[in-house]
Amino acid sequence: MLLNLDTIPPFYKNYVKLLDEGNLMMALRMSGYRTQELIYKLPVEIGDYKYAKDKWTVREVLCHMIDGERIFGYRALRFARNDKTNLPGFEENDYAPEANASARSLKKIAEEMAHLRTSTIELFEGFSEEMLRRKGSANNTEMSVAALGFIISGHETHHRRILTERYISTWKK
Repeated sequence: MLLNLDTIPPFYKNYVKLLDEGNLMMALRMSGYRTQELIYKLPVEIGDYKYAKDKWTVREVLCHMIDGERIFGYRALRFARNDKTNLPGFEENDYAPEANASARSLKKIAEEMAHLRTSTIELFEGFSEEMLRRKGSANNTEMSVAALGFIISGHETHHRRILTERYISTWKK
């Protein structure tokens, strides 16, 4: 499935515009690869770093990325199965402190992310073209299954950029 920005809900367009790949499966593969590459270059000591007082730590950002992928993937599954239930939204700022991020190593978080991305790719590979075009509603916003795949990649790319520009660039060794 190829990217069509007209099918992306307005709230998510800025995430998806960050993608270099216009092919859904390539976007999922490459964003996952790039995130793994970034995490494995991080020094262990940066895990608890915040670039500002009220921001998440590096590990909390990574756990947020995992939570987001799981929620978007679940939505894609429901919509692909033709479930017409309006799914609820989620409050990321309520999830972050409950992720137990500080008790998890960067290596374990990276491993979990890699397993999750493999599962996400397999989920989307199992969808037919018709299923990818199916739509549903989450948080009162209509979107297609394919749009959710691009949102997963774009959301990850957005946060990878934040990690690079706001965390890594300001971290004092």
